Amino acid sequence: MKVFILWVMAKWYRRRFSPPHSTVQTMSLMISFEQMALILEALPDPAFILSRSGRYVAVLGGRDARYYHEGTGLVGLYISDLIKPEKANWFLEQIAKALGSKELLVEEYELSNLDVKGLPDEGPKEPIWFEGRIQALSFRVNEEEVVLWVASNISARHNLEVRLRELSDTDQLTGLYNRRKLEHDLALHYESFARFSIPTSICMFDLDNLKLINDTKGHHVGDEMIQAVANICRSTLRKSDTACRFGGDEFVVALPNTGQDQALQFARRMHDRFNQELCRFSLDTTVVTASMGVTTMMAQDRSYKDALKRADLALYKAKNLGKNRIVST
Repeated sequence: MKVFILWVMAKWYRRRFSPPHSTVQTMSLMISFEQMALILEALPDPAFILSRSGRYVAVLGGRDARYYHEGTGLVGLYISDLIKPEKANWFLEQIAKALGSKELLVEEYELSNLDVKGLPDEGPKEPIWFEGRIQALSFRVNEEEVVLWVASNISARHNLEVRLRELSDTDQLTGLYNRRKLEHDLALHYESFARFSIPTSICMFDLDNLKLINDTKGHHVGDEMIQAVANICRSTLRKSDTACRFGGDEFVVALPNTGQDQALQFARRMHDRFNQELCRFSLDTTVVTASMGVTTMMAQDRSYKDALKRADLALYKAKNLGKNRIVST
């Protein structure tokens, strides 16, 4: 098989350096089969020749032992022999795309022990991220079309990108999301509401009498209050909910797939937690409480911003009615 691959590379080489290069120029660039074999074996990233059906025709390179295991034992096996069906089907789809377009296809993907057959599910679940560069080749093997798939381990880069994205979406004091992330999620929720009538509710709240606490006890105590609110949010919300520090002591929670009645129940639970846990910051004559405004996206809303404004007005009304209450609109 290695001789066959070298023959293919030689054909490519002759096409690449055919006239207008002179014979002398071409000869000066010639590389022997033995040298070509050494070059292919020395590739730091693995390169696979895969058939349309997912058969490993050849495995080249992969000499960076920090990231890759020796892969020549894969030759003759099929992707479906090694990878669980859902992920295996994804690989076959990418091969078909590359063969159909005849253009270079670049895809990022993850693999973990949960994807590989024969490995225990209780093992490490942290995936390894790869960048796959897939190119259709102009020959067949055993009458099957084939692609060249070069896989590069990009886990370090991917994890850095995730971390930077988290930092750009996170409020430094509380660890909750910031306004940028909230508005991104609300835009997606509004699209789901407009297209599929999936409801999303919004709960906006802030702390009553925070300024007096800051002036009396110091801003560090005010920061502790804000962090306490963030902890209450984390312990109360579902994974699908988005809690953000909107600014100062103002917070917003987006509740996808939640109607008005459910949102009110959520707000009452949150309000009870605030009354239980924020009282430790109160002064003799000043009680620390929270005012809340609740709304749900409506048919007449032109964007998520209309619902957000309505929640803000409900919060403003709660303040004007004497604070420490919930107003729904």
